[in-house]
Amino acid sequence: MAETNSRPKYISFDIYGTLINFDIDPTTRRLLDGRISEEQWPTFKKQFRGYRFDEVLGDYKPYEQILQDSFDRVCKRWGIGPTQGAGAAFADAVRGWVAHDDVPAPLKLMGDNYQLVALSNADTSFLDISIPKLGANFHSVLTAEQAQAYKPRYQAFEYMLDTLNAKPEDFLHISSHTRYDMHPMHDLGFRNLWMLDRGYDPIGDGYDLSTAKSLDEINKYLGL
Repeated sequence: MAETNSRPKYISFDIYGTLINFDIDPTTRRLLDGRISEEQWPTFKKQFRGYRFDEVLGDYKPYEQILQDSFDRVCKRWGIGPTQGAGAAFADAVRGWVAHDDVPAPLKLMGDNYQLVALSNADTSFLDISIPKLGANFHSVLTAEQAQAYKPRYQAFEYMLDTLNAKPEDFLHISSHTRYDMHPMHDLGFRNLWMLDRGYDPIGDGYDLSTAKSLDEINKYLGL
């Protein structure tokens, strides 16, 4: 479990997947329209996730384009032609996603006692829709569009530090993603890192992570 010498100034969050349910599978299946078998689905799903990660490693482009390009790339690998409008369909789905059931109550408690910060891999317009669904007040909502870089690029985290005139030790960060958040943040000197286990990523040793199954567990650690 993380040890801190003082109360964190900020509690920062990944949003999609961690607080908002990342429910991309129904739209993916609809766009595939039966072009792969049910037996192939788990492999396709895993590879699509990998291409989404690869797409955010380069120069910034709008999130809808990230979704379009990653879907086209994985489909090409499977011998499936490009799907016009896939990015827009995924973007519409993202805007419709809602908070995980276990989020609003403990998040509000956190927000009543700490300054909450969102650092999200999406455009600002997506967060304008998603943040109000969380039921808590956020001190700052920072996006890849504002930073002109997606996590895990250091530029995204440096943007948060620069915008808030803060240091890594000022934060307790919560995410359900190791590759996007925990690994690069550890490289940059963040140590109060909490992995909210949503089943997306394996939890390995070596990155000083504390793990929790719910925000309630982290509130208990904070004395709330």
